[in-house]
Amino acid sequence: MQDAKKRLNPKRWYILPKWEALPDDLRTEAVRPYYDALSRHRAGLFFKRLLDIFASLDLIILLGIPMLIIAIMIKCDSKGPVFFRQERVTAYGARFRIHKFRTMVNNADKIGTSVTVDNDSRITKVGAKLRDHRLDEFPQLFDVLAGNMSFVGTRPEVVKYVDRYTDEMNATLLMPAGITSIASIEYKDEAELLEKAEDADEVYVNEILPAKMEYNLKSVKEFGFFKDIGVLFKTVAAVL
Repeated sequence: MQDAKKRLNPKRWYILPKWEALPDDLRTEAVRPYYDALSRHRAGLFFKRLLDIFASLDLIILLGIPMLIIAIMIKCDSKGPVFFRQERVTAYGARFRIHKFRTMVNNADKIGTSVTVDNDSRITKVGAKLRDHRLDEFPQLFDVLAGNMSFVGTRPEVVKYVDRYTDEMNATLLMPAGITSIASIEYKDEAELLEKAEDADEVYVNEILPAKMEYNLKSVKEFGFFKDIGVLFKTVAAVL
């Protein structure tokens, strides 16, 4: 898989590569139907990238001052960096370090699970407010502009969860990770579902992740540029 990764630039996901150029993990019978479906929407993928570039750039300019205020609030509230950086997986299995406003105590990922449960003791006071209104997601605009993410797509998972994907789940890696999706909307209260779990990681992998993947896989197979636009409007409605 490493050789294939070297040939593919995950930031150029909007130019669907030839089937033979895909990493071995993606060049399987389970993934082929999804690849064939996407290959019929090459123009849609191109316009999806154009939307990502112009919309993320506009929003970064528009939200520059609010993000600066949030950064100051985070620094005043608790010790640690403004941003939470963690390795996630995007198109073709490539890894990148995501940008999010830090909503937990410093090094929270080293003192607990990779998923967050409701009323998690690691969440800071300011962090709780940011999470309630999804404001911690704002810095991902830089990841979208860079091409590591898109506005709409499967949420970027940590490596240990991607390692447990089935062959069919790997089809979601034909496209970049996204800030929002139908699965994200349907499971926006995911933390509440995990609150009473004895082992949050196992419940997430065995129950929640497969359910979310049904939505994600359907979105890949039925991809359409205007469907992405619809997901963005649904996301705004869900947050409000």
